[in-house]
Amino acid sequence: MAPVTEEQFAALQILLKLVCSLHNLTRHIVYRGLSSAEEILSLFPENFHQSLKNLLTKIILENVAVWRNEAQSSQISLPRLVDMDWRVDIKTSSDSIGRMAVPTCLLQLKVQEDPALCEDNPVISAVTVELNKETLDTMLEGLGRIRDQLSAVANK
Repeated sequence: MAPVTEEQFAALQILLKLVCSLHNLTRHIVYRGLSSAEEILSLFPENFHQSLKNLLTKIILENVAVWRNEAQSSQISLPRLVDMDWRVDIKTSSDSIGRMAVPTCLLQLKVQEDPALCEDNPVISAVTVELNKETLDTMLEGLGRIRDQLSAVANK
């Protein structure tokens, strides 16, 4: 293979910058959910070549749905809740008289890891959490706020 000349090396550097810029542009469009030609055209500088701007916008619009689906499917997801069980226990012995007969909630969550991380053989693990009344009230209040926010988003 022949050695690369300085001119070829300079051209490769420019090409690399171009590819990186196009990659950043498409990532921005996918991330922001831009779906119209006007939204995409507004991202280009004023002095950008008009025909090239229109061509790039057309190519991006033709492929943005596929890129968005690929980006969503390749994301690492958090563990998924599979099952939940709970019970209330009463501590009947303690080193302190004040803590005797204190009810606590034992919450057992079964969670499934992301199948993509487990080579399509998802691992299910159990997590047990002990909650006192105050902690349980705080958690229920937070879950109530999450429910309200999800409802508000779903109704839009």
